[in-house]
Amino acid sequence: MSQHATAPILSGPALEGLEEYASVMDVFHASVKRFADKPAFSCMGQVLTYRELDRLSADFAAWLQSETDLEPGDRIAIQLPNVLQFPVAVFGALRAGLVVVNTNPLYTEREMQHQFSDSGAKAIVILANMADKLERVLKRTEIKHVLVTELGDLHGFPRRLLINAVVKYVKKMVPRYSLPTQVGFRHALAKGRGLEHREVPRQLEDIAALQYTGGTTGLAKGAMLTHANLVANMLQARILMSGVFGEGCETIVAPLPVYHIYTFTVNCLLMMETGNHTVLITNPRDIDGFIKTLKSIRYTGFVGLNTLFNALCNREEFRALDFSPLKLTISGGMALTKVVAKRWEEVTGCPVTEGYGLTETSPIVSFNPPDAIQLGTIGKPVSDTSVKVIDAEGQSLPFGEPGELCVKGPQVMKGYWQRPDETATVIDDEGWFRTGDVAVLQDDGYIRIVDRKKDMIIVSGFNVYPNEIEDVVVGHPDVIEAAAVGVPDENCGEIIKLFVVSRNEDLDADALRAWCRKELTAYKVPKLIEFRDELPKTNVGKVLRRELRDGKGEG
Repeated sequence: MSQHATAPILSGPALEGLEEYASVMDVFHASVKRFADKPAFSCMGQVLTYRELDRLSADFAAWLQSETDLEPGDRIAIQLPNVLQFPVAVFGALRAGLVVVNTNPLYTEREMQHQFSDSGAKAIVILANMADKLERVLKRTEIKHVLVTELGDLHGFPRRLLINAVVKYVKKMVPRYSLPTQVGFRHALAKGRGLEHREVPRQLEDIAALQYTGGTTGLAKGAMLTHANLVANMLQARILMSGVFGEGCETIVAPLPVYHIYTFTVNCLLMMETGNHTVLITNPRDIDGFIKTLKSIRYTGFVGLNTLFNALCNREEFRALDFSPLKLTISGGMALTKVVAKRWEEVTGCPVTEGYGLTETSPIVSFNPPDAIQLGTIGKPVSDTSVKVIDAEGQSLPFGEPGELCVKGPQVMKGYWQRPDETATVIDDEGWFRTGDVAVLQDDGYIRIVDRKKDMIIVSGFNVYPNEIEDVVVGHPDVIEAAAVGVPDENCGEIIKLFVVSRNEDLDADALRAWCRKELTAYKVPKLIEFRDELPKTNVGKVLRRELRDGKGEG
C-alpha cells in the first residue's frame, strides 16, 4: 500500500504469473490437458469433463472455420442461460479467433437488436426459447449464421429428448419461430467432429469479449475486454483464493448468469484454470429446484448475491442442508447487507466474502481477504491495482473523504467499442478509470462505497438505467413526462418506482406496465407507479430524481 499524506493511493501487491499465458486460450489448453478427466462443468446432473470440453469446443471451432465465412476478429453473440452449451460455444468461438459478445437471454427484441447491431455480430448461438425474438430482428442486424440449441442438447440419450420435450410441449416455453437458415447446435458439433480445426493464435492485446454495460447514459456500450484484461483478472482472483481453494478438488455452485462478467471470470476462467468443477444452475429463481440440486451435491464454494442469500436463508429446506464442506462464499453484483451476511454465516457456518468490480474492470477491483473480512467494506485492491478518490475537479482526496472512485490496473478495459469519445470521458491519459461510484479510502487499506452512480438502480444485481425506462414510457401517447428512481426493497435490494405526468386521467399503472413489458426486460418494468401533476426540476429543466427518491417535490 502506497500513500501520500494528503492524497493517498491504495495499491495491491505485485501481480505474478502474467507471463504464464499469452491469451485466454493458453489458459484453456493448459487446463484441459492437466485436468482432462476432472469434471469441468455440470448442469441438471449432466457432467462435462475437461477432456469433453476440449473435444466439443474443438468440434465447434472446426464447424465455424469450415462451414462459415467468419474470420478471426469477427463477433459472435452467445445468448444462453447457464447451460453446458455456454462454455462449449465460448471456448469454441475463441479457438476460432472470434470475439464473444455475451448477451442476456432475458433481453427484449429492442435490446437484442441494439446489441447485435452495435457489436456488428455476424453469428449467434441462441437458445430455442428466445429464437422467436431473433426472427423478428434478424433482418435489421448483420447476423448471417444462426445456431439454435435446445435446453437438453448436451445431455445423454434419452434424457436429452425428455428435457427438450418437457420444455417445448409440456411447459410450452418455446414459442413458434421460423429461421430458415438456422443450424442446430448439435448438428454443427457433429459435422465439426469430422473436420480439422486450426488453433488461431491471439495476442494479449486482442479483444476476447465485448461485455455490454449501460454505463452512466443508459445506452448500452460494449466494454472491450482483451485477453490481457481477462487473464490478469483471473490471476488476481487466483491469488485471493490461493489460501482457501485447492486445485482439481473443489466444487463451486454458480447460480448467477455466466453471460455476466462476474460469473464469466470466476467460473469460466478462474475455476477452469485451477481445474475445479462449476455446477451451473439454469434457473435459480426456482428455489425448490435449486435447493434440490444443492441437496444432491457436495459443494465447497458458492458464488451469489445479497438477494439470493436472503431468499435461501428464508427457506427451511435450505437451512436443513449439510454445509460442512462449504469453505468459501463470494458475494458480488450488488451491495451485501450486514443483516444478510450475518444470517448466511449463522445458517451455513461460512462467512460471506464481498468484493467490488465493474464490467469495465473485468470485473474485480477489490476483495475482502477471506481471513480478514471487514463487513461493510469492499475489501482491499487486488494485485497490481491502484485506487484513489477524487473530487469534482479531479483532485485526489485524503483518507476518510468521500469522492469518485478511480481505478488503475491491468484489468481495466481497452475502451468502449467504437466509442472513443465516451472512452476518453472515463479513462484518462494515465490510465485511471473513473467508476462513477462514490467511495471512502480507509487508512487500514480497505475501501468503503458510500454512494454510487447518481441515478443507477440495481435490481437483484442487474444494473438498470432510468433514461432507458423513461425513453420507453414517454413513447406512450398519453405520457407527457416520466422519471424512474430506485427505492429500497428487502427482496431485490431496490425496485423501480416510476413517476408519471399524464395527459389522460384514465391512464392507469397496469396499462403502463403492459406498455413497458413490450420494450423492457422484466426486471426493468417498474413495480411502483405514481402519477403526478408535475415533476420537480432544476432551473434549466432537468428532473430532480434525488428529490423524487427522497420523497420531496410533491406535485
